[in-house]
Amino acid sequence: MTNFILPISIALGLLTYGLIAKWYLVPWMDSVPRATALTPILLLHGFRYIGLAFLLPGVTANALDPAFANPAAYGDLIAALLALGAVLVLRQGLLGALALVWVFNLVGTLDLLNAVYTGFRLVPDADFGATYFIPAVIVPLLLVTHFLVFRDLLKTRSPA
Repeated sequence: MTNFILPISIALGLLTYGLIAKWYLVPWMDSVPRATALTPILLLHGFRYIGLAFLLPGVTANALDPAFANPAAYGDLIAALLALGAVLVLRQGLLGALALVWVFNLVGTLDLLNAVYTGFRLVPDADFGATYFIPAVIVPLLLVTHFLVFRDLLKTRSPA
């Protein structure tokens, strides 16, 4: 039964964050300019440096397989830097801001999907130790917010 705890946690997180997004975030995002709507999401992703914890002995119960830990940790760091760069250029209304948001969103989404896939294949749930909260709680939130960014980018709206 313990093999199902993480997938159940991720599924319930996706459902709960999805309902929050549908009932609260989507209506708000549709009512404000694009830069205003995307700013809190991009800032949230600025905290993805927390994925570096996968590399810290003692934070994880056991050393995580490097085939999972290295891409997950450094992919999160790259996504965080892209998110922070995107929010800075977006808020200033600079040319190419939406292109950077697209790059962030594509890279960040692929990073998460790869981490979930390789994590399920290579890492026993108990090995995550204190970092268990990342795939169980944070990853579903990040995936839902990536969906919200894709939704917003695909809408025709004012960039201001």
